[in-house]
Amino acid sequence: MIKKLAFVLFLTGWFSTAVAYDQPLTINLGATSFLDGGVPNGPGWYWESYTQFYNTHKFTDDKGHKLPLPHQRFHSIANLNQVIYISTCKIWGVHWGFDILLPLLVETDIEDGLHHRVLDATTGVGDLLIGPLLQFDPVMSEEGSKGRPLFVQRFEIDFFLPVGKYRRSIPITPGSNTWYFNPYWAGTIWPHAKWSISWRLHYLWNAKNHDPKLAFGPGVSTTQAGQVVHANIASSVEVLKKLRLGINGYFFIQFTDTKVNGRNVSGRRERVWAIGPGLVYSFSLNNVLLVNLYFEQHARNRPQGTSLFLRYVYHFH
Repeated sequence: MIKKLAFVLFLTGWFSTAVAYDQPLTINLGATSFLDGGVPNGPGWYWESYTQFYNTHKFTDDKGHKLPLPHQRFHSIANLNQVIYISTCKIWGVHWGFDILLPLLVETDIEDGLHHRVLDATTGVGDLLIGPLLQFDPVMSEEGSKGRPLFVQRFEIDFFLPVGKYRRSIPITPGSNTWYFNPYWAGTIWPHAKWSISWRLHYLWNAKNHDPKLAFGPGVSTTQAGQVVHANIASSVEVLKKLRLGINGYFFIQFTDTKVNGRNVSGRRERVWAIGPGLVYSFSLNNVLLVNLYFEQHARNRPQGTSLFLRYVYHFH
């Protein structure tokens, strides 16, 4: 019973459509990758659909060791739908726009191997992202049609609203019951006409949860997950006119302690990094498919598994 209680006190949230301990759901770990600093076909309306398949057989403690459970298995499928608008008008010479994203946890399957199961998960709608953005025009090698892109970047300030499904009694839920702030800077450089390197660097700040999970134990009135830096990094090469192949990865580092009832609690900081292959296939300028596979490494206080993203981008024209 002591081991059951210890594990349940660790496992209190949902993260990037996978199991997590304190951090919220809709955090971008690997969802975006290649050519991320710009948009495929200039200003206008975009619809993007993401499907993620996540599998893990390892939940880790603060040392990276497996938690003491008879079985450790978790599988999930999530879908995220996103609408992006980039204006043809400019502010200070930069295109303005906005981004709206709503995740949906479609399927979960979890097993801890205990006779009286302490882990449970629920499907449903996650927290809503709303973000104003500034999209820069690409820096070109030459003026006119003979030039090629050298560098392009975007800044976005994302706010997540706690509209997702949340249950205090269920350890794993799509909603976090608190709002959070997750701005980023994305950029792409082209060292060569066919070779690109992209990144998206984030900062994450979470507000207090005034109705925390029962798993935190009696007498807990507020919790607040610690601050985080996380980033996606990808590099690709054009091997055919419509096909790019590459390598993609991400890292996630919580650098301040989680707070319970306003006090720092040590030993709960989360960390992980991942790497894997990916591709981009352009059916046309307005229809693009991205596939990204990630193998997580050196996880702390969170699961360590594999993640597959299928991302489709459509530009209305």
